[in-house]
Amino acid sequence: MTELILQALYSGVLVGGAYALVALGLALVFGTMKIINLAHGELVLLAAYIAYAAESRLELNPLLAIPLALAVVCVSSALVYLLVERIRQDRELNSLILTYGIGIILTNAILLVWKADIRSTASTWFQEPLILGALYSMNSEALFFCVSLALIGAAGLWLSRSWHGRALRAVAGNREAAKLMGVNPRKIEMVSFILAGILATFAGVAIYSSGVIQPAMGHSLTVKAFIIAVLAGTGSIPGVLLGALLLGIAESLTVTLFSSALQELAGMLLFLLVLFIMPNGLFGVKGRRG
Repeated sequence: MTELILQALYSGVLVGGAYALVALGLALVFGTMKIINLAHGELVLLAAYIAYAAESRLELNPLLAIPLALAVVCVSSALVYLLVERIRQDRELNSLILTYGIGIILTNAILLVWKADIRSTASTWFQEPLILGALYSMNSEALFFCVSLALIGAAGLWLSRSWHGRALRAVAGNREAAKLMGVNPRKIEMVSFILAGILATFAGVAIYSSGVIQPAMGHSLTVKAFIIAVLAGTGSIPGVLLGALLLGIAESLTVTLFSSALQELAGMLLFLLVLFIMPNGLFGVKGRRG
């Protein structure tokens, strides 16, 4: 029983790495514009299907599909921003409606192009087991967990040390004051959407390489990302990582000890429990970074 629980914890941590990439992109957009991009999960899924198309049609390793997926997803993310930016009244509510509609369009576009079949990678190396003592995982899970940590660390350094990162935090804190300091909010908001697209691309390729994908996953990924962002304090990078790991562990333990049918419920219960005990999230207001 102990080994089973340790394996569930290990698997949950690895899954949490991919969740963190998805959630960080959503959190960055929410921090700069105070809107929730309900099409974010579909952008992650789009990257996953581009990796599938590159592998099945061009016989490319999914890793080699990342540049193409980056181009497509980042352009799509920028187009979403251009549409949202045109909203002048009730931006919070109208942006929800708009991005929800964009998400539906993307889901149906994926259905038209790739159908509703479940897809997974055919690469044997990604699916080969990696054994660490008594713990088992696939090569792809361990690889992309390390990639996730590297990208999250790079994003943290970028936010704290680069000019654009500090400008993004300034816009998130006070848009009007940032304008007085010479910051162009529209440019910074576009940067946040493109950065979200970059993170979504790696998350999508990670999900495809280590599991299965199907067109209905987009909405579920958005919900998970929103849960993690709120758990983190809607802007804390360490909080996003911790929240993602907690969600991954909760889901893994639920599947192992109870039933896979309760997996989604476990995430919602964790969400409600943390909000009840810590309304400002795991890191609160002081830990927020934009």
